[in-house]
Amino acid sequence: MPYDFPIRKIIHVDMDAFYASVEQLDDPELSRKPLAVGGGSKRGVVAAASYEARKYGVRSAMSGALAKKLCPELIFVKPRFDRYKEISQQIRSIFFEYTDLVEPLSLDEAYLDVTNNKVGNPSASLIAQEIRNRIFSELGLKASAGISINKFIAKVASDVNKPDGQKTVNPEEVIPFLENLDIRKFYGVGKVTADKMYQFGIFTGLDLKSKSLEFLEEHFGKSGMFYYQVVRGIHHSEVKSHRIPKSLGAERTFGENLSSEVFMKEKLEHIAVELSKRISKSKMAGKTITLKIKYSDFTLQTRSKTLPYFVSDRELILESALELLYQQPLDNSVRLLGISLSNLKGAGTKVEDEKAVSVQLKFEL
Repeated sequence: MPYDFPIRKIIHVDMDAFYASVEQLDDPELSRKPLAVGGGSKRGVVAAASYEARKYGVRSAMSGALAKKLCPELIFVKPRFDRYKEISQQIRSIFFEYTDLVEPLSLDEAYLDVTNNKVGNPSASLIAQEIRNRIFSELGLKASAGISINKFIAKVASDVNKPDGQKTVNPEEVIPFLENLDIRKFYGVGKVTADKMYQFGIFTGLDLKSKSLEFLEEHFGKSGMFYYQVVRGIHHSEVKSHRIPKSLGAERTFGENLSSEVFMKEKLEHIAVELSKRISKSKMAGKTITLKIKYSDFTLQTRSKTLPYFVSDRELILESALELLYQQPLDNSVRLLGISLSNLKGAGTKVEDEKAVSVQLKFEL
């Protein structure tokens, strides 16, 4: 079918069980065994699971205790993010041999625009296959890929033939592909949104397509326009090689629940220090400071404050975080605290008497 917008050749490459696969690669004794990267203690969290572990229902973000209950033979290993980053950079170096338009989403996935590529191959599908073959032959790791006319469809397609496979959705196949797609497979539709859509009789892309823009905006707010467009194969977002993250932050889960703001103040100071260690390496600042609080009953609360100017200084960020902490009484004892900076501006940001800086998200397990 004809489209009245540019048709691009986009590849979404997604490494298969990346963290767990790296651990199995480096330690052959872990090969083909149920493996979880993360902590197996009462407070531990699964950061990644091998496909052998996933057969038992073990998933990322699951508590280590539950994972062990589901799979008694589960092996836990501590995460080695420096190693994952090292491998990720090697993978990206392969990407850049084909195109300069590479947009990493995380250490283990990225978009590539190969509409005009360095190897002169008109077939995005063949390029994706070649990239996957090279990742396996050169690094010993497997990857899956999705190929289509825009980032949204490529992202969805990369999950179709996982692991170690790829799916191409050609221009003439886009609409049938989306119409037959389970609504839970739409990137950007989480469990809560899917449950809400079910209440309106929306179970597939075709069901979603039958709803008017007015209906979707009424019931799903600003996301309504997004859903209306993507189900029709419309997604104008370009692959951006220098992608500015939406937020940067750090958080920490505590061995024992905290019930006093006095102890929390000390923990927030440490978290702010963790952020400041990365400030000298970055060139962004933000206006919005958010305090994340997870209570002992696992309920999550966020409190945010937006300033009229960009900030990057550790003391200013900590001051705002403490102000948010004292803003209202706590609902319960606390098991996790985090500070994040959003509403960001990148290199070149002018901040009075300060350098424009940013921090990287820190994962605490």
